[in-house]
Parts: sequence; C-alpha cells; structure tokens
Amino acid sequence: MTRRGRIVAWTGGVLGVLLLGTAGVGVWVYQHLDGNIHGADVNSELGGDRPVNLSPGSKNILVVGSDSRAGTGGKYGSGLTTMQSDTLMVLHISADHKWATAVSLPRDSWVEIPACDKGDGSQSSPHHFKINEAYTLGGLSGSAVKAAACSIKTVEKNTGLRIDHFVSVDFQGFKGMVNALGGIEVCPKQAIHDKKAHLDLEAGCQTVKDEKALGYVRTRYSVGDGSDLGRIGRQQEFMKALAAKAQSKLTSPTDLYGFLDSATKSITTDNDLAGIKPLYDLAATVKDIPTDRLTFLTVPTYPREADVPTDKANVIWQYPQASELFGDLAHDREIGAEGKKKFTEAEKNPVTARSVRVRVLNGTITPGLAAEAAQKLRQLGFTIVSTDNGQRTDKSTISYPPGLKAQAQVLAARLPGTTIAESAQAAPGVVTLTVGANFSAKDS
Repeated sequence: MTRRGRIVAWTGGVLGVLLLGTAGVGVWVYQHLDGNIHGADVNSELGGDRPVNLSPGSKNILVVGSDSRAGTGGKYGSGLTTMQSDTLMVLHISADHKWATAVSLPRDSWVEIPACDKGDGSQSSPHHFKINEAYTLGGLSGSAVKAAACSIKTVEKNTGLRIDHFVSVDFQGFKGMVNALGGIEVCPKQAIHDKKAHLDLEAGCQTVKDEKALGYVRTRYSVGDGSDLGRIGRQQEFMKALAAKAQSKLTSPTDLYGFLDSATKSITTDNDLAGIKPLYDLAATVKDIPTDRLTFLTVPTYPREADVPTDKANVIWQYPQASELFGDLAHDREIGAEGKKKFTEAEKNPVTARSVRVRVLNGTITPGLAAEAAQKLRQLGFTIVSTDNGQRTDKSTISYPPGLKAQAQVLAARLPGTTIAESAQAAPGVVTLTVGANFSAKDS
C-alpha cells in the first residue's frame, strides 16, 4: 500500500477497490453513486493551442485536491471564499500500462499563468505567479469547468505535457470519507498548533476526523520547515492510510455506502472519466502495475529567494532537471527508482538562475531586442553582464566556454527552441545568448 495506496486514493481507485461491495445493495445504489460524480466539459474550454501527445496510448491525468470553501463560511484560507487548489499532481500511465509515474507540483511553484477565462466575460492577462492561482483564477465565477481548464492550461504551458484527463477531489467530501471510516490515525512527533489550518494536536498517535482531519492535511507553517514540500509528504501518507483503512474496514453495506456517497460527491472529472465504470477501469489499470514500477516524486525545485532575494515564499523548478523529467514523460520514458534518485540528488546542489552570468546579443534587425530579452531574463533571476549587437541569426543560440555547460543548460531550458554549443572562442566566465527572431522565454 505504500505506493499503490497513494495513487489509488487520489485517482478514485478507492471507488474501484470497493465497488464490488455495492452489488449486494442494489442497482439503485450504483446509479445514485454514479450520478454523484460531477462531469465537466473541459475540452471545450481549452482551445486548439495545446501540446501534442508524443506517445499515443499513454495518459497524463491532472489530479487536484481542491477546497471550494463551500459550506465553511470562509473559515479556511484567511477568509477566502473562492475555489482553491491545495494539491496538484500529474499521473502518467505508460502506453503499455506496465509502469506509472506521479509527479507532485508544489502549490508555491512560481510559474507562468497563461490567459484564462475568468467566467465573467473577461480574460486574465498572462503573468507569473504561484501555480495554484490558476485554479482560483478560472474558478472566480464558481465554475469548476473553468477552474479545471485554467489549471490544465497552466500545467501544459509549463511542462509541455498534454493533459488527457482531469480529476478533482474536494476537501468537504474528503472529510465525509474520513468520518465514514471512524477517523484516521496520525502520529505527529511534535505538537501542532496552526491557526491558519484551525488545528491543535498534541504529539503522539491519535485518531483524527472531521475538521481535525481536514486541518491535518492542510497544515503547513507549524510543522517541520513550514514548506509546501513537507505538506505534500504528509498528504500522501494520510491518503495512503485512508486507502488502507477503507480496504480493511468497509465490510458492511451501510459503512460502504456512507464512504462511497461522500467520495463520489467530492469528485469532479472531465466528461470521459465522469462515472464509476471509467474510474474503476482507471483504478484497475493502476492496480495491475507492479509495485516496483510505480514511481512517486516531486518536481525538483529550489527556493526562489536564491534568484529573487525579496521572495521568501515560493519555489522555482530546477532546470534542466525539470525539462528532463517532463521530456521523459512526454516521450513515455520510464523514470524509475534510478531516475528519481538522480532528480533528488540534483536538488542538493542546484544551479540557480542568479548564478548564471549572461551576455545578450541581438541577432536580428529589430532594434532593442537584446535589451528586451535581457529584461525578461532579469525577471527570471539571471545575471545580465552586457547587451550588444551580434551576428544575424534566425534561431536563438547559446554559446559557452569550457566548464560552463551546466549554466548554459539552465539558460537553454528557459528558452524554448534555443540551441546550445560549446565554443573555445566564447567569452570567459559568461554564457552568451544571441537572440534570434524566434526568441521567447518561459518562467517555471
């Protein structure tokens, strides 16, 4: 259950594992539970400018742990009443169904948020902010469809992955699932007193349910280092325990119905997954994958403060590792234990954008393009040493002296379509970007 429990719980697999028990209760129960699941016509909101699926047959599923704040009276999140996402994960299932990888995306990831429909007849402008804002921005009108669409657009923009399905699990339904199980045991090593999560727990093992269970999975600032990465780990462990207890405890039709009723009411999916059968089929696919070929990891990051000293709250995806990770998934290449170890080890010594010294040359006839490119790179945290005119080029290129390959790769990962090459004639100590007509920059 250590690995399967987490992934099965978040993708609705708990439903698949337990659905067999509904047969003895009657067809009407199945129909009722099936009707609880909310379907959203997300595809109609996404438009045509999307990544291509480079590995037909594989599936990328965006999983959101959402908090609509409905029924809470604005109790959580400093009085916010808008739709929120506290957990974000991409589940990749290989085309041959023999392996799967789940990548958590920290909610404090500083990324590019593309233009999104806000539901009031207007669109937001592209800008940079933490990744969980996308769900809120799209859901300003209360539309789960638009919230999902903005999240998908944002994830696709920053990962290059084509998202095939969407699953959202709401916190209020989550509470009902926990309560139907009689609570879940947690064992904090230290007492937790978190005003934002409305949680007071003493140290040691204890059973939590209702508001305490919700507070436990939401708590952040009063536990460990206060990071979102720590919260991701606690949420994964909690969902593992929930799935394990559900499988062992729900033996009576009454208990089973209460659990499934709460679970199905909490789920919103794209139309293709909107039903017990497609969720069951998805869960069955995951359950058939060998345990040692289910990989869980978090996209490599480092504190954004390293690039922007005034930002002490957010994280930056580490490059080129993030590009490698999502490139592997896009081409259906298995990450596995060794790949996970490589990405985890790389986090210990990141090459930050601020540590990369860049000379920017204008390789076009457009006046001021080098200065414009330099400004964009400064916003991403890079250190600009100079700007000038360079040789004409249609495509942006990066040259670097021996010993600065890693720095060149970090820069290239943020500039789609840019080629890199080592050059003995390159200026010492700096990476040289020659801006072509195809120049664009991304932030993630």
